[in-house]
Amino acid sequence: MARIGVIGGGAFGTAMACVVRRSGHEVLLWAREAEVVAAINADGINQMFLPGVRIASGIRATAELAAAVTGMDFILMAVPAQHLRSVARLMHPHLQAGTPVVTCSKGIERGSLALMPEVVAATLPQASVAVLSGPSFAREIANDLPCGVVLACGNNETAYQLSAAFRSRNFCVHPSRDVTGVAIGGVMKNVVAIASGVAAGRKLGENARATVITLGLEESLRLGMAKGADPATFLGLAGAGDMMLTANSLQSRNTSLGVALGEGRKAADVLAARKEVTEGAHSAGAVVALARRLDVSMPISEAVDRVLNHGADIDAAIADLLAQPREAA
Repeated sequence: MARIGVIGGGAFGTAMACVVRRSGHEVLLWAREAEVVAAINADGINQMFLPGVRIASGIRATAELAAAVTGMDFILMAVPAQHLRSVARLMHPHLQAGTPVVTCSKGIERGSLALMPEVVAATLPQASVAVLSGPSFAREIANDLPCGVVLACGNNETAYQLSAAFRSRNFCVHPSRDVTGVAIGGVMKNVVAIASGVAAGRKLGENARATVITLGLEESLRLGMAKGADPATFLGLAGAGDMMLTANSLQSRNTSLGVALGEGRKAADVLAARKEVTEGAHSAGAVVALARRLDVSMPISEAVDRVLNHGADIDAAIADLLAQPREAA
């Protein structure tokens, strides 16, 4: 049995606490919200972020970050991408050298344009950095439905060790060394899901959605290769698998945001009504900035950024995409 600290009391952090608890480990979950801590400890439920889901028994919660970091064998981080650096900085004094830190956050940091494992490596240099991603809706894994994900670490032995530690009957973990590719797959599926949702909201048809998702996967591959990722990663669970799930389901906050935009609602109004972060809305601009830095063509991502962040008309953005000539892959 290992001692595992889960940093982040949102839906995914709570779900991952359930996963590792079912794998037989001692789990302490840190949440910023006092009401989340109280509800988990008293009632075994996270009513704020996973209402109606009974979490695995034996999970304890704390509002003290140091308690969830000090002396842990592994750390899982599931905080919003744009807050990862600030939380990691607070963890630094309490993290023992060599402790594996697995980031589950999916985004690119605005300003620095760093991927989440790059943020962890910069702020927690004493850590062994890993990333977990794949088609994994929080509610389903909290309810112990079958799921497959990828866990990547530059150290192959650590990747296999962590994968074995987190694996359970219904949670299949595939080890990988492609930290960059797995991280980029997690970012891009959210941005492409917004575009897919816009197509649905505009009632453009299933052909259009399939086209958007496929070309979005191409964009993921191009960005990944420019960052040195393994192209094969984008054909697996952390690439095509995660994008198929996220961009095709209204359970996805990113897809549902796109649908709302396609139906004519304002992004600010939709986002203001949500408790959980819609990561694609916060990463789209950073994705485009990184692509430009690396001289990568990403017209779908650029269209999402223009609509979200620069007031572009949706129909004009769609027309611009349709007018761009593309060579078949």
